[in-house]
Amino acid sequence: MPANPEDKASAIIIHRAGKGGGSELLVMTQQRYSTDHCLCYVEPQNLTGVLEFLLLGFSDDPELQPVIFSLFLSMYLVTMLGNLLIILAVSSDSRLHTPMYLFLSILSLADIGFTCTTVPKVILDIKTHNRVISHVGCLTQLSFFNLFGCLDSVLLTVMAYDRFVAVCYPLYYRVIMNPRLCSLLILVSFLISLLDSQLHCLMMSQLTFCVNVEIPHFFCDPPQLLKLSCNDTSTNKIVMYFLGAIFGGIPVSGILFSYTRIVSSILRVPSTGGKYKAFSTCGSHLSVVCLFYGTGLGVYLSSAVSRSPRKGAVDSVMYAVVVPMLNPFIYSLRNRDIKRALLRLLNRRA
Repeated sequence: MPANPEDKASAIIIHRAGKGGGSELLVMTQQRYSTDHCLCYVEPQNLTGVLEFLLLGFSDDPELQPVIFSLFLSMYLVTMLGNLLIILAVSSDSRLHTPMYLFLSILSLADIGFTCTTVPKVILDIKTHNRVISHVGCLTQLSFFNLFGCLDSVLLTVMAYDRFVAVCYPLYYRVIMNPRLCSLLILVSFLISLLDSQLHCLMMSQLTFCVNVEIPHFFCDPPQLLKLSCNDTSTNKIVMYFLGAIFGGIPVSGILFSYTRIVSSILRVPSTGGKYKAFSTCGSHLSVVCLFYGTGLGVYLSSAVSRSPRKGAVDSVMYAVVVPMLNPFIYSLRNRDIKRALLRLLNRRA
């Protein structure tokens, strides 16, 4: 092992029974490496076979665990029920077999996957009192988290384009938004999200850790893994910011462009009633966009200002759990077609 003048060594003396009733002294050298977050007994390695992470969650207080368990279980059930009802309502009503509601059902499916990536693990950890996650499990979780998170973002951009065509080119809407284009948009959205998730997974799989790393979060958050890594992560941070700018900035730019054209087109409508009717078709989507990106931006800014990792975990609940739970309510409460389809679906099941 190469010598490092900044390394500090200490000796641990262990007694072991020797021959003839005597004892032998074994001297083990404990090496501390001069890194910010890494403390190892051996040189840091990428221990993919035996490495485990400990998810610290929100609190170590035993009295708070039942409260957290009940809260996450209720939010999980509400999220699953609401999004499944949206999917069933769209699929069972032929009048909702349009591009807008097709994208909405795919968005609900993505929200279900997004929630299932993190929340069941939190519920299981509290129930079993075991917060350990393997290295492979951690990579799998962050891969699916980025997949469904990016899919949400890209689908919101596709839905913004759909509203742009509906408002700005209403006479050509069915011609432009034909089934072939809709299928292509959904496929491209999935492939872009898959690429983003695999790039993040590949980057995180190259990191080196010591054994039993504690993550101050309720899931394997990539920024937290970068902080806990034993090797130099400056290049990884640059790559992660670059990926965020590409896979996050382009969808936001597409949404802003679509709504700029939509607002410009609505302002040219002479009557107030016509303006309201045109804008009402975009109200639900605009609310979901503001909620999704607003909470994401809020979590990013709060993590940059606050130095408490646990506070960052609490803030992350907003976009990882609360937003997928609220999306079905926003669309069902602000959309008459969805409300009618849900009522017909419930009456049919009754």
